[in-house]
Amino acid sequence: MSSIIYTTPPGFTQTLSDAVHYSQAVDLGNGHFKVSGQGGWNSDGEISTDINKETEQTIQNVDDVLKAAGLRGREDVYYIRSYHTDIDATLSPLAEALKKRIPNNRPGGVVLGVAKLALPGMRLEIEVDARNKNSREPSAKI
Repeated sequence: MSSIIYTTPPGFTQTLSDAVHYSQAVDLGNGHFKVSGQGGWNSDGEISTDINKETEQTIQNVDDVLKAAGLRGREDVYYIRSYHTDIDATLSPLAEALKKRIPNNRPGGVVLGVAKLALPGMRLEIEVDARNKNSREPSAKI
């Protein structure tokens, strides 16, 4: 069995990880990864008031964490959990951004409405499960 490996890229994600004491990505072994919730913060921790920019930055932050963990990026995502403080305002921009950013991948997922997210001004948070496509599970023996 593989050891669990924890990854947090440098920058603002490291600041967040230090504040809440968790890693940004967890390698569970056999190519399976979980990425902690990512928001639309930039490298200075600022969140755009434009929902389209916040959404694009959120997806970019997911991509950056996946790459830091050794994956190709968002194309390795197979499941998305999205948290919205206002689903009516944020779901459509998220759907459009996903169509644009991962046109050949349609992960499973769930959309959840929440009262508040971790940082002031945050309206969207995404956590994902991903699989390194170059990893192979052991074959089952019958």
